[in-house]
Amino acid sequence: MIDFLQITNDPALARRCDALPGMRLFVDLEVHGKAERQAGRNTFISTHRLEDVGRIKSQLLRSRLMVRVNPLHAGTADELNAVLAQGADWVMLPMFHTPEELQAFSRIVAGRAPIVALLETAGALQSLDGWVGTPGLCEVFVGLNDLHLSLGCRFMFEPLAQGVLDRVAARVQAQGLRFGFGGIARLDEGLLPGRDVLAEHLRLGSGAVILSRTFHGSEAVGSFEDQIQALRIAEGGLAARTEDQVESDQLRARRAIESIAADLGCVA
Repeated sequence: MIDFLQITNDPALARRCDALPGMRLFVDLEVHGKAERQAGRNTFISTHRLEDVGRIKSQLLRSRLMVRVNPLHAGTADELNAVLAQGADWVMLPMFHTPEELQAFSRIVAGRAPIVALLETAGALQSLDGWVGTPGLCEVFVGLNDLHLSLGCRFMFEPLAQGVLDRVAARVQAQGLRFGFGGIARLDEGLLPGRDVLAEHLRLGSGAVILSRTFHGSEAVGSFEDQIQALRIAEGGLAARTEDQVESDQLRARRAIESIAADLGCVA
């Protein structure tokens, strides 16, 4: 079962997620440089605060709480101390470029919680072999919003069509770590429909995906729980595909991504 990651600081939503199997709650404290990197794009800029970590953790009986902190900086140790004191189960480091940055983060965490490396820069991608064995690392999550910009792509799923995620998944899984990537829209929505994205997660052995904001939009059809159940039913069906069906679905997704990228034109 793939972990569905729900970014929220809403205790009521956290309780609803905690009642469902395979959910992971996600408090996002990253603010350093994010607005500048993603200016003009319809991406999530968090307004979460440190105290949200404890507020969300207090609602959870079975789901894990992951907290994304800021990129490595002078205040990282204090930030981590505060996050871990409030009960974070996993901590995520974003926007690192070199093995040394992740290794420094690992030394600060010092085994107090499992680490998730957010691979979202060209430097982190190129130096994967140098940091995938970092002590305390439990998961590598590929952040496509920033990675596709770092690689000069036009559409966030282009690295998927180019085989980048195949190579990352193989290396990460060979290390015995969990692998996840990107976000997912509702099954029949999105430039690349959620069903096609989910199919690629199953093909690659992914263990985690972030739920998009469309699951909570005013136009959403059915309850949040109904939409999660629809994803789970689709996940089960996709897991039962034959090898030929998997290959056919991969080819269709790649062609769709290439077409979308072409329509979007060159990067400004």
